[in-house]
Amino acid sequence: MGWFSFLTDWQEKESLRFYNTLMKEKEVFSIPPTATAVRMYNCGPTVYGPQHIGNLSAAVFADTIRRVLEWNGYRVRQVINITDFGHLSSDADEGEDKMARGLRAAHKEFTMENMRTLATQYMEQYLSDIKALNVAVEKITFPRASDYVPAQIAMIATLIEKGYAYETSDGVYFEVSRFPRYGALGGIDLKGQKEGARVEVNTQKRGPHDFVLWKKSGSGIGGDTVEAPEQTLLGWDSPWGRGFPGWHIECSAMVNSLLGKQIDIHTGGIEHIAIHHNNEIAQSEAATGKHPFSRFWMHRAHIRMNDAKMAKSEGNVAYLSDVIERMYHPLALRYWFLTSHYRANANFTWEALDAAQKAYLRLRRFVDSNEGTAVVPAVWKRRIRNHLNDDLDTPGAIAALWDMSRAEGVSPAEVKAAILFADDVLGLGFEHEDPLARRLYEAAFGSEKKLDEVPAEIAALVREREQARLDKNFGKADELRDELLKRGYRLEDSEAGPRVVRIG
Repeated sequence: MGWFSFLTDWQEKESLRFYNTLMKEKEVFSIPPTATAVRMYNCGPTVYGPQHIGNLSAAVFADTIRRVLEWNGYRVRQVINITDFGHLSSDADEGEDKMARGLRAAHKEFTMENMRTLATQYMEQYLSDIKALNVAVEKITFPRASDYVPAQIAMIATLIEKGYAYETSDGVYFEVSRFPRYGALGGIDLKGQKEGARVEVNTQKRGPHDFVLWKKSGSGIGGDTVEAPEQTLLGWDSPWGRGFPGWHIECSAMVNSLLGKQIDIHTGGIEHIAIHHNNEIAQSEAATGKHPFSRFWMHRAHIRMNDAKMAKSEGNVAYLSDVIERMYHPLALRYWFLTSHYRANANFTWEALDAAQKAYLRLRRFVDSNEGTAVVPAVWKRRIRNHLNDDLDTPGAIAALWDMSRAEGVSPAEVKAAILFADDVLGLGFEHEDPLARRLYEAAFGSEKKLDEVPAEIAALVREREQARLDKNFGKADELRDELLKRGYRLEDSEAGPRVVRIG
């Protein structure tokens, strides 16, 4: 390899950087030389009902991270948990268990079997939805929290033995004051918070910020009050009585069981920073003695809808089924997700999705309509790579593709090559045939026809117009183009010649 080729390759391989919430800055990502794969854990859904598109965006975010890691030569071990019990309506150990809420909404009897069945139903729907969004589910492990209860009990026992946790009449709690690093993620100032501002005041707790590790049946878990005494039958046996592990300990136990005591990347929504993820750090590091629990923390900003919080409880929500019912391609929604940076709040509207679908279909059509092969020009390849390696700047990479499509001196085959190059990370499925996308773009833009597929008089007009252009008789060429439009055909000029598009 010559010096120039070596320099070009080096310039193209811009370091992969991620914004680390823990350090509050972008950092170059790497793994220890002895590691064989990136260990990544992504906080997944609580499956008490269908997941709205804001929830689905988290899976696309995690999938995009995995894709850019693989693009940079890493192997990835990825885990997305399925929470099927113990997640209360507030992250701060308050309210009703969301699975109990799902059982009530489905008018199901409160039994462990029904809770498991309900969770299975919505877990399968979630997997179907994210697969439609081209999330590579076959590369991901999806553990169910209810399958790891023994591991959670064991971790709680370890925390009690080490003096980080204590038992009360209603459960077992982690003593936050015993962990001085608590709140480092996100810079949470516990001293500045009023007592009871984050958690419900509990006179049995040693500190207002102590959080539940095990909740005994009959003490509030799942809303098991006097009005709902049947819920006291739910739960598992433990050294502290029948009950449920808390939501936070679920993740720590599954990480430890599937990925080890320390991981490389942990993701979630920004709403997880203050409580859930700080709790995970505290209990994991206290139990294992390993610091840090995760080297990188990455958080997705909120997806809003019509400038308001997207929430099922408020009726301001959209599901993938709504997207499909309105004749949008699921990957148009993925495209829309990628047009905003993951650390920036995005506002979903149907008008925005309409624009995203048109843009997505134009890229799709560009790939389908150009049969040539080419190499991505170095300057554009470097620009695309630098965007994607700079903390997943997917909006910048998409903008580069559109700039390239309009640039002088760039062939259609080179643009197609660039789209496919970027799509290794964007995950829009351009490398495969997509009959649904073809039907949608033919409906939106018309169907392309070869000259031998159109009526003879139309083919004759096309040839006559081409001759007029060759003769530089552009006035006549424009008249013939307009005549074709009146007859329901649009001409699109390319280096390969005119494309005839049926629009009627």
